[in-house]
Amino acid sequence: MKNRDASNHRHPSSDDRTAMDRRAFVKVIGGGLVLASLPFSALARGSGLVTAPGAGATAEDHDLAARWRFQLDRADAGMGERWFARTLAGEMTLPASLPSQGVGDPISVDTPWMGKIEDQSWFTAPEYARYREPGHVKVPFWLQPGSYYSGVTWFQRTVDIPAEWAGRRVVLSLERPHWETRAWLDERPLGSCMSLSTPHEYDLGDAAPGTHVLTIRVDNRLIIDIGTDSHAICDHTQGNWNGIAGRIELRATPKVWLEDVQVYPHLATKTATVRVRVGNATGKAGRGVLSLGCAGSRRDAAVAWDKSGGEVETEIRLGADARPWDEFTPELQTLVVTLDGGESREVRFGLREISTEGTQFLVNGRKTFMRGTLECCIFPDTGHPPVEPGEWRRVFGVAKAYGLNLIRFHSYCPPKAAFEVADEIGLYLQVETCWANRSVSLGDGHPVDQWIYDETDRILNHYGNHPSFVLMPYGNEPGGRKSAAYLARYVIHFRARDSRRLWSGGSGWPELPENQFFVALGPRVQHWGAGKRSKINGKPPETMGDYRTFVAQRPVPVISHEVGQWCVYPDFDEIPEYTGYLKPRNFEIFRDQLEANGLGHLARDFLRASGRLQVLCYKDDIEALLRTPGMGGFELLDVHDFPGQGTALVGVLNPFWREKGYVTSPEYRRFCSELVPLARLPKRVFTRDETFTADIEVSNFGANPVPDVAVPWRLVADDGSIVASGTLPARSLPVDNGIALGGIQASLAGVRSPSRLRLVVSIPGTTAENDWNVWVYPGGPDDGAEGVHLTNTFDAATREALEKGGRVLLTLPAERVRNEGPAPVKLGFSSIFWNTAWTKRQAPTTLGILCDPKHPALAAFPTEFCSDWQWWYLISRAGALRLDTLPRGTEPLVRVIDDWVTARSLGLVVEARVGAGRLVVCGFDLTGDHPDPVSRQMRRSLLAYMAGDAFRPTAELTPAQIESLIA
Repeated sequence: MKNRDASNHRHPSSDDRTAMDRRAFVKVIGGGLVLASLPFSALARGSGLVTAPGAGATAEDHDLAARWRFQLDRADAGMGERWFARTLAGEMTLPASLPSQGVGDPISVDTPWMGKIEDQSWFTAPEYARYREPGHVKVPFWLQPGSYYSGVTWFQRTVDIPAEWAGRRVVLSLERPHWETRAWLDERPLGSCMSLSTPHEYDLGDAAPGTHVLTIRVDNRLIIDIGTDSHAICDHTQGNWNGIAGRIELRATPKVWLEDVQVYPHLATKTATVRVRVGNATGKAGRGVLSLGCAGSRRDAAVAWDKSGGEVETEIRLGADARPWDEFTPELQTLVVTLDGGESREVRFGLREISTEGTQFLVNGRKTFMRGTLECCIFPDTGHPPVEPGEWRRVFGVAKAYGLNLIRFHSYCPPKAAFEVADEIGLYLQVETCWANRSVSLGDGHPVDQWIYDETDRILNHYGNHPSFVLMPYGNEPGGRKSAAYLARYVIHFRARDSRRLWSGGSGWPELPENQFFVALGPRVQHWGAGKRSKINGKPPETMGDYRTFVAQRPVPVISHEVGQWCVYPDFDEIPEYTGYLKPRNFEIFRDQLEANGLGHLARDFLRASGRLQVLCYKDDIEALLRTPGMGGFELLDVHDFPGQGTALVGVLNPFWREKGYVTSPEYRRFCSELVPLARLPKRVFTRDETFTADIEVSNFGANPVPDVAVPWRLVADDGSIVASGTLPARSLPVDNGIALGGIQASLAGVRSPSRLRLVVSIPGTTAENDWNVWVYPGGPDDGAEGVHLTNTFDAATREALEKGGRVLLTLPAERVRNEGPAPVKLGFSSIFWNTAWTKRQAPTTLGILCDPKHPALAAFPTEFCSDWQWWYLISRAGALRLDTLPRGTEPLVRVIDDWVTARSLGLVVEARVGAGRLVVCGFDLTGDHPDPVSRQMRRSLLAYMAGDAFRPTAELTPAQIESLIA
């Protein structure tokens, strides 16, 4: 019998492909095979027979989860040698993946990983030599399984077709195999399937009651090149596992059955068009009646079928009380379809329509801003995505708690459970097929061209009724000169096939006239290759900017592509959380490096300080998008960590969607939620003789407009005192953004000392509140400090001053800070973008600063322990002092956090005794007249400290060691 989901496109057969490994099969252990010792259940003893339920039972399905026989087919010889006709040798439990049960080869330098390794230094660099030793291999590129196998595996067991199934059609269903499967019942071939997204289903026909041998062949090699970095197959995230996850079952149906039911709801009329496909295995034409029932409404429709089946389309009313489905009211409808004398099927759907109006999305006619994040198949416990609803309910609940309403499944499609949970809690989903780039191109006639069409069809057939499924591009960042033309045809085809969701050519690009929305690179703070020229690193801090010009030049909604990518230091306390088969050996390497450099005790502080900077960067990114009139949305990369591509620690949550301790969901929702106050600040640093100004607006994409509301604001000092406050004129807040509330002004003359203030804006009657830090300093030049020699040169006069017991403030211009070697420090204000390994050390390569805000050197320079916006004025023109040339244990007053790969000791401000004198060295120049108040205030604070009795450095350095810091 032909498999219903069998691929019809052209692709190489197993016999045509060259085997990746021609080594002979090792029966149990040997030849490098690792096979874990597993419990042998009573059910598996003897023949491994799966029996029917008790006498008289008429169950329609049998669960095949149990022990199976299995055998690795390293030489890909099993087809030619007819392994389906013999008894296989080994045993393991299904459903499962091979590596989760310890089956495969030990990890080595020769492991045939799936996915590009951008930084190849691990294979040759001496610092990684101990991590390449057999039996002790640790890789830094991604999470690591205990074993690895790429190739063919055969699974086999006996099954019993119950007598009650006589004369019925029997189907084998494999929920989530990886990747290609072929199946045999006894020695009869059942077909093959290549889906990565949907169950593999095999029609066994009217299999005779009794005992049969079921054999399944699974191949996880690159069956079709769909892009080796696609998260559906690559080792960057889930891992290229072999096996079958989810439900494995036999199912019985009548010989005339409901093949497919698709529901197309109509919001305006509260009706639904229902399209039913009837399958027929009787070999004869026939006719019958379909009965449809939903929410008290009932409809009968005549249906006829020929030898191959039939189709019917009808309409059913949903009732006047039917409520729409959306993120706020996830109301689900249940349609029951029954074929007279045959089977019945329940279909859940939602009364939901998604459309566009200009550059904005409409869900059920309401403007909607997509606040999304990526999910790249990151599930360290299992490798594969969850097939049960519990974990999805937890993960999606966390996403909503962080103010998000959209999940983008990057280059893969999740299992059914994800759609079901998203339907229930009200979360929008963007689904994709692959990432056809680097290793393959689109539109050039490669097998991937047809596979994408086939896979999209399968996705629509299985998941098309889910109201949460609202957006679908083909996948991520396509490659190929002809890819745009190919994707234009793709969008045209599937727009006509399924209007229940919106279609686009790809995430990232191309921007096609056929697209119903764009996922575009333009609107974000940091772009690939921008380095320190980006807005956040290259321009003084402000919150005025938005992307209205970019958006206005496009005819459809724009979602900002992969926003953020801001890194945080590794959380080594996270290592024990990895109790599944994927382990953070990368973290172990990074921890070793930090400890080898004598900085292991600072790991937690590095996490907290870099984490606060990371949140600052994400807030800046998100607020600029919320300020943009007509913006369609954003997709963060990411709210949780991405463990691959060199280790991209871009999440405020870890790979398990758990908090790291430096930001909570209520704090994150202040700037990422359906209702967010926003402020346009021309600058963040003021002098007390200036007037503070800001324009206040609101982004409201809640369920309803907010009726007339007078919005209060206040400027609050760190001690809680109110510097200024007021209330803006009352107005209603429609569902939209760019809602101007008015301007505010405040005199700063009453701010007598250097201060950090917070502008706080809240919306009465709601939980919405947001805040922004600003700084106020004295105006005019400082008078210096008697007895302190200020210089930017370590010359003879400076040495003489130290020899005579003087106090010296040495402030070096960035170009005078020594920065040599194969991995020079690229100091910038922002956090690291993505990670240094994958980007080939794009700037910045640092993660902000760490200091003691109570140190007397900073007494007149208000700061926290981490970077904040005032530090931009110093860091943007600074160099990091390489303290690895100094005695171990030299503690700077202000530390720079280095990339975790190099993990060097870096400083921005360092103090020491040098001979009879005392010295402070800065990686930024404080000599001369500085136009910015921050530099002037840092100079005041350091000079005041150095002139006082508290200036008593404990570290002792020689002039030669000071010279080692200078270029």
